[in-house]
Amino acid sequence: MRVRVHRIESIRDPEGNLGKRIELVEDNIAPRFAIRPSTEEARMIQETIKVIQQQIPVFTMQPQMNIPKIILFLTEHEYESLGIKFDVNQVYEVELSNKTIKFNAV
Repeated sequence: MRVRVHRIESIRDPEGNLGKRIELVEDNIAPRFAIRPSTEEARMIQETIKVIQQQIPVFTMQPQMNIPKIILFLTEHEYESLGIKFDVNQVYEVELSNKTIKFNAV
């Protein structure tokens, strides 16, 4: 699966040790393709929407659901031992197999 680093926060574990909370969300690449309407009315509506989107760019924004796929709670020592320097918006390919998790930068 492909994930993007959405948020990194400083935390303290129950013993008071400093650490990080790293939130990873699924990074889907949505294919963009044109849907050809079957009726004249539908084509007219589609063209009208295109004109409105060009005139008012706010309507072109698509809402994104940022539901966490993986949340890591790591102490500073665990974070350093992992050997990955997470940055917000960085994308990784995550491989889950044989009880392991592998992060590969994209």
